[in-house]
Amino acid sequence: MAGKVRLGIVGVGGVAQSHFSTLGANPAVEFAAVCDLREDAARETAEKHGGQVFTSAKAMFDNVELDAAWICLPPFAHGEAEFAAIEHEVPFFVEKPINRDLGQASEIAAAVAEAGLMTSAGYMNRYRAGINQLREALQSDPAVLVLGGWIGGEPRGEAPIVKWWVQKALSGGQFVEQVTHTVDLVRYLCGEPAEVCAFAVTGRVSGVANYTNDDAVGATIRFRQGAVANLHSCCASNARGGVTLSVYAVNVAGELGGWEHSMTIHRPGKEPQHVPGEGNIFEIEQQAFIAAVKSGDRSLIRCDYADGLETLRLTLAVNESIDKGRVVEL
Repeated sequence: MAGKVRLGIVGVGGVAQSHFSTLGANPAVEFAAVCDLREDAARETAEKHGGQVFTSAKAMFDNVELDAAWICLPPFAHGEAEFAAIEHEVPFFVEKPINRDLGQASEIAAAVAEAGLMTSAGYMNRYRAGINQLREALQSDPAVLVLGGWIGGEPRGEAPIVKWWVQKALSGGQFVEQVTHTVDLVRYLCGEPAEVCAFAVTGRVSGVANYTNDDAVGATIRFRQGAVANLHSCCASNARGGVTLSVYAVNVAGELGGWEHSMTIHRPGKEPQHVPGEGNIFEIEQQAFIAAVKSGDRSLIRCDYADGLETLRLTLAVNESIDKGRVVEL
């Protein structure tokens, strides 16, 4: 397509702002519409970047001609925006996790497939150079063992995200909402899971209003290609935390660290290879989707909606294993 990509924005919360600063500076993009239930927040974003203001996603898609949409909503708030985008055949990017409800997400995925619509899910770490170098090595030397997860402190503060994030019915819990990034990378590196068994710790976090999340989760996942992964989450460690992922195969191992996911690749008898993580990963992810929309080349997108659905399925299976106290097959 020629000319600028006319974007419709749905949701202007915290993660959305991480996208808008670079999207707004992209010469290939024009903000055509901005939607949020909080009209003042939508208007503030529109004043900064442009676009008509809406408080209803359906109204936005019904009234503005769009080339693509950016959907940045909490896990519990999905549905209307995606179905409206599908109805109007507007390609859309959706932040992770793509939903809280597996049934609704499956309906959206089916509708996307039927419409043949271009989509992208916000698993930006798939675009990192170090991750892809490790993935290439694992094609001929598959992973045997994977260890990783996210550890953080008690979720406190007055930010709007805290109010819903601490409620498992709304966020899905830390494993679904945050560790989803690590889970998605393990799928990207190791293939599809066969079964999962998980346990949770509760009752350690206190004094957080409406808190119903698990304080910590440990999950063991067996993959169809033969690897086993031990993944964890914790939002009860005020003393120390971090993001980690270690992948071990027979003749290659990869160690990832930090939010920027710097990667160190080890091989027998060779010096470790260090690949720094990209600080502008949101911009890289955005450019891939915008370029795909302009060119029609879907191969530029590393994770579409259907792929994001499988990551959601796995994280929700962890919750199911915790709730039912048994192994869950996938």
